Amino acid sequence: MDQPRRLLLASTSKYRKALLERLGLAFEMASPAVDEQALAGEAPADTALRLAVLKARSVQDRFQDALIIGSDQVAALGAERLDKPGSHDNAVRQLRALSGRTAAFHTAVALLDARNGRMQSQVVECRVTFRTLDDARIQAYLHREQPYDCAASAKAEGLGIALIARMQTDDPTSLIGLPLIALSAMLENAGLAAV
Repeated sequence: MDQPRRLLLASTSKYRKALLERLGLAFEMASPAVDEQALAGEAPADTALRLAVLKARSVQDRFQDALIIGSDQVAALGAERLDKPGSHDNAVRQLRALSGRTAAFHTAVALLDARNGRMQSQVVECRVTFRTLDDARIQAYLHREQPYDCAASAKAEGLGIALIARMQTDDPTSLIGLPLIALSAMLENAGLAAV
């Protein structure tokens, strides 16, 4: 099947790249220039959606003929946002807080048709309940996986899946960072079906 449209992922995430490769479509990647700070009083799902749209738009001038994918994920435990930990100590704190509790991962995807400016977007929520985690289990996981670039230290595509008791979502790929079910529908709406 010939692929009629140029497809661009506005991300440098290796996790999103691996997910998008599942669709078997040729695509390019570009780094979006976006300030990822949440706005005061902004709900996690709203932050994820705003940033996904901004990421797609941030590369539009360079790729004026492309279908551009932007995505963002914001995790929250109650009112507390759980960003990428960045360090071992922060990851330990996050996982201790998550032990036996349920967090919400809000993953937004946006598809911009740079030719006509049409934007499609959606937020997919994944509610993740964690097992009870003692310090020995947390340390063993962090030593093996080092998930310091994953929201809430939850690398579900790796060993992090063993920390999860259950999850509730319409799209399991949303937890990893790119909701492929929603994206596939958007691509088809834009004239680029994976199958």
